[in-house]
Amino acid sequence: MTSITPIRDPKTDHLLTPQNAAVIIIDYQPTQIHSVNSINTSELIKNIILVARTAKAYRLPIVLSTVNVASTRNQETVPPLKQELEGVPSYDRSSVNSWEDAEFVAAVKATGRKKLIMCALWTEVCLALPALDALKEGYEVYPVVDAIGGTSTLAHETALRRIEQAGAQLTTIPQLVCELQRDWNRSETVEEYLDLMFAAGAFVGL
Repeated sequence: MTSITPIRDPKTDHLLTPQNAAVIIIDYQPTQIHSVNSINTSELIKNIILVARTAKAYRLPIVLSTVNVASTRNQETVPPLKQELEGVPSYDRSSVNSWEDAEFVAAVKATGRKKLIMCALWTEVCLALPALDALKEGYEVYPVVDAIGGTSTLAHETALRRIEQAGAQLTTIPQLVCELQRDWNRSETVEEYLDLMFAAGAFVGL
């Protein structure tokens, strides 16, 4: 069997590709992480690191943001994630909604990508608000639901319903990795693909 030839244009494909998407990571800081109650803390950290590794493996632009670090009211991105994102600039802001920060929005627009793979803490605030604004401005938003969390399960699930009703397309880490890889003939990323899928627990005992 053979794949469709020629391969669909990766820039105009309606599915996520390494050429049409960017990864947005917002507020993975100690205060936010330790007040999440919809997912286990260690699982949350492991999963957001997997998203970061996926972005690097497929060479996606990454926009990283924090809130209130400059004011000393909050601490930087947690060290394991910060280390994974070494070299990625971080945009600190005072606004709860990152889309109300000019520097952050400029960084998103500078990626040139209209499909935003979005992760943020909490789901009900720092994900929901910029997701709703981005959707209104014509972006496509893909929240990675197993790499985000809210102050309660109810808050998390309610926020996901709200942004999904507004047009967001929910995804998970295994789906994201498979969608970006899409074809075993893309041999340059097969090794990273397998590593990510094993780390996500999708491939076990192969």
